[in-house]
Amino acid sequence: MKHRIGRVEGEILRELSKILQKKIRDPRLSEVTLTAVECTNDFSYATIYYSLLTEDNNEKDVAEGLEKAKGMMRHLLGQELTVYKVPELIFKRDTSVQYGSKIDRLIAQLKKQENER
Repeated sequence: MKHRIGRVEGEILRELSKILQKKIRDPRLSEVTLTAVECTNDFSYATIYYSLLTEDNNEKDVAEGLEKAKGMMRHLLGQELTVYKVPELIFKRDTSVQYGSKIDRLIAQLKKQENER
């Protein structure tokens, strides 16, 4: 069963990425990248993690844009998926990219300090 969940999660991620890129015209979502999908065992809910390409985007505006587009995205996803029930979409911000860049900056600062000695 775990293998099937993984396949469906991958399919949802691919299809939603295409939908977001080609069908959704909201300018607030132009810098959004979908990073991961986690489904419940019964496929009733899918948590979609997203990150922002630039930090100058207003996080609140992006969340509102995703909430507004959720219904259309679910409808279009239902036309592409091969599952009996299209999951309810839940969007969450993926902070791992932001955390990774923070770690990179800290390492660069340490190297700079080390070179100055």
